[in-house]
Amino acid sequence: MIKTSGLAKKFDSVWAVRELNLDIKKGCFYCLLGPNGAGKTTTLRLLAGLLKPTQGKIYILGQDITSSSEVKKFIGFIPDTPFLYENLTIEEFLEFAGAIFQVEKNILRKKIDYYLDIFKLSQLKNILIRECSHGIKQRVVYISNFLHDPQVLLIDEPLVGLDPYSITLIKRLLKEYTHKGSTVLMSTHILNIAEELADIIGIIDKGSLISQGTLSQLREKTSQKSLEEIFLKLTISDYGNY
Repeated sequence: MIKTSGLAKKFDSVWAVRELNLDIKKGCFYCLLGPNGAGKTTTLRLLAGLLKPTQGKIYILGQDITSSSEVKKFIGFIPDTPFLYENLTIEEFLEFAGAIFQVEKNILRKKIDYYLDIFKLSQLKNILIRECSHGIKQRVVYISNFLHDPQVLLIDEPLVGLDPYSITLIKRLLKEYTHKGSTVLMSTHILNIAEELADIIGIIDKGSLISQGTLSQLREKTSQKSLEEIFLKLTISDYGNY
């Protein structure tokens, strides 16, 4: 579902991502971990087609994303900072998002009503987005991505500003997505979320993927028990003296 070959991105003289090779299968929940500035956000933006790679190839659903715009309709992207049209109401924005992805009108209406209900936004659907809190905007971004049933869902720091109910709901919805065969690639700083949700965990540092595997495999590689200990050992050179 997601494959990269020698993927690299350079900003001026700085390599944000270098020689990144991923091969994430259908139905996999993949969590990408790394320190600040490790290249997580750049990686997701490359995969979403928002940045062009300096080197390497990106394949989504077997198609080269740099040469095929058609594949982008099968991708959902949830950034760490929501970008929405502030002068639309919540409902208007969701109708607009569904139309962009050519969701049939009768299906779109049912989906909007369903997600507004489970995200507890039905009573707020006529509020302008500029009047919404960060947490509400995040919920709207999630709904807008669920409307077209993307086969690949890219998520950057997914739970910032969300209340416990929304966090629990989103975790359930994302796991349901992978159980249905869609692929989720999530970057996060919250290690217990990765422990709970991930099928495969990748750890990136200084733009390079330094290790990946199941939690059991990472424990075996590092001789550490918790993901926190694994993460620190792999990303801090003097962890033994830490």
